[in-house]
Amino acid sequence: MRHFLTLLDLTPAELQQLIQRAIELKQALHKGDRPGLFLHQVMGMVFEKSSTRTRVSFETAMAQGGGNAIFLSPRDTQFGRGEPVEDSARVVSSMVDIVMIRTFGHDKLVQFARASLKPVINALTDDFHPCQLLADIQTFVEHRGSIQGKTITWVGDGNNMCHSYINAARQFDFKLKIACPKGYEPDQMLVDENKDRVTVFHNTQDAVVDSSLVVTDVWASMGQEQEQVAREKAFAQFQVTRELLDQASDEVVFMHCLPAHRGEEISEDLLEDPRSLVWPEAENRLHAQKALIEFLLRENQPR
Repeated sequence: MRHFLTLLDLTPAELQQLIQRAIELKQALHKGDRPGLFLHQVMGMVFEKSSTRTRVSFETAMAQGGGNAIFLSPRDTQFGRGEPVEDSARVVSSMVDIVMIRTFGHDKLVQFARASLKPVINALTDDFHPCQLLADIQTFVEHRGSIQGKTITWVGDGNNMCHSYINAARQFDFKLKIACPKGYEPDQMLVDENKDRVTVFHNTQDAVVDSSLVVTDVWASMGQEQEQVAREKAFAQFQVTRELLDQASDEVVFMHCLPAHRGEEISEDLLEDPRSLVWPEAENRLHAQKALIEFLLRENQPR
């Protein structure tokens, strides 16, 4: 059984093919073509964290492909009432064709996948957010060509997005510079495993030099709201602005996985900067995930 829990679950060649397929599906949709990729197939969508883009993109992907998606909330199912994860996995996966999970602990996702009879997609955990990276890479390829050999800068917390950018640097072969305050670095083991291409800085100015892409995220993610005041103080010098982009490469573009807090991690006017690709990046969640679902369903067909 092949799952998509991190970017490392696919080979670099498979990831490249997936990005190209996402671009093809996007072009087809914009021409009015909606092929029946998922006819009569059902996705179970488990949401233990709230969502806008993830839910809309996965549900729309299944509908446009002729399939269906079932929204499963812990408030309305046994997911929130203490049933063992493995038991839920066996039951749900026996009835649907594919499962996506958006949850807190990555270990819970892994537990579910081990017991699942069908492919499982990581739609976000506290450790990784690989689906967002598919959309980000697709967006870069569409606007700047291959990301291989480029320099990318992550500004902000060493969080799940940062961890997935580290995996992306390995899988898509680019250099990653991480700018974060002291005490907010990404997982050290992950950095050490990729030290040939990942460098950590504690200021933004050095980190953005020669960068073709600058990316950031909110300072306090879901579950960290009680840290908001402390994080605002710690990250005060890590705001992405138009002036910061001016210090990067001439071809630099900016991305943000959203939602964005204007005046905090980004300046008030940054999303209106012509170098911002935030809106096509958000749309590409639909196309990249459609390609991913197609890939996993095909790879897990009975041989």
